[in-house]
Amino acid sequence: MHTPVTIIGAGLGGLTLARVLHVHGIPVTVYEAESSASARAQGGLLDIHDYNGQLALKAAGLMDEFHAIILEGRQALRVLDRDGTVLLDQADDGTGGRPEVQRGDLRQVLLDSLPAGTVRWGHKVSGTRALGEGRHEVTFADGGTVVTSLLVGADGAWSRVRPLLSTATPEYIGKSVVETYLFDADTRHPAAAKAVGGGMLIAPSPGREIFAHREKDDTLHAYVGLSEPQDWFAAIDLTDPDTATARIAQEFDGWAPELTALITDSDVAPVLRPLYALPTGHRWDRVPGVTLLGDAAHLAAPNGEGANLAMLDGAELGEALAAHPDDIETALTEYEQAMFPRSAETVTDEMPGIDSPHNTAHGLINWFTEKGQ
Repeated sequence: MHTPVTIIGAGLGGLTLARVLHVHGIPVTVYEAESSASARAQGGLLDIHDYNGQLALKAAGLMDEFHAIILEGRQALRVLDRDGTVLLDQADDGTGGRPEVQRGDLRQVLLDSLPAGTVRWGHKVSGTRALGEGRHEVTFADGGTVVTSLLVGADGAWSRVRPLLSTATPEYIGKSVVETYLFDADTRHPAAAKAVGGGMLIAPSPGREIFAHREKDDTLHAYVGLSEPQDWFAAIDLTDPDTATARIAQEFDGWAPELTALITDSDVAPVLRPLYALPTGHRWDRVPGVTLLGDAAHLAAPNGEGANLAMLDGAELGEALAAHPDDIETALTEYEQAMFPRSAETVTDEMPGIDSPHNTAHGLINWFTEKGQ
């Protein structure tokens, strides 16, 4: 089978690319390992920025659909010290500079914007190989294959396309996040709900931190960050939720109870998310007929930019291909020369890392002030 553009991965970046190509009348097929759009939960809130993610949505012609899924008021931000002292309580300014949406809702907007059959579900890639002259073969776990003249790896951290371009592999950054959910928060978890407020809560400290979002349907979604090696987490039995959350909460001994409740009062079993990153400034030499976008290209520690960058990657790659329909290599070169420095610059502009002595409530507010935020 020969397709003009083959995308591996139906995440936000791959789907944005597919949509922009569709807008420009360029045929595209997306192969996705998951069996359907609803095969798994799609994560929490995303703030979609007016300087990258929203630019991608404009290129995709989906701003009206995007505005329809924005959760009003969720741009509010609170920064609390470990003892519960509120050091920053910033209301949603209503500017729309970084409105929050549910990741699953945004993905569905993109899926709905594509012709039926564009995404081929249940196609898990087992390998890729170069055939010469810019053509590549993709092999799927079921034994099927596809040959393409343009292959795009939008398949995330553990990309099966990346080895065609680079020997780099993600490495553990020394931090993991434990996710918890509190449902019907205002009624069942009022202290935690008050601490989080109407939008996002950040409670940082060196080596330990809690982030939380108020999602739709009165749900609190917390990300409990701990700077520990992976074998430390392996010693915690996550199949015993009560014991696991109690063990994790021990690490926050002395913190305000309304903050530790975000751990101990979880209505679901805690989910461990080890965090990985590619080397900062990861890049590759031009290889005909193949490129990467999003986490496949520049996986970094969570910094609020990952989804935005993946979407902008997809939009800019789509527009480059539309501008050079008869010269794929010129399009790929143009895209990569913009993408490489942009992703590296984002990593170096991050908030203080979890192990930084400045990773405190006061330090974070000073960082916001320096950035003019």
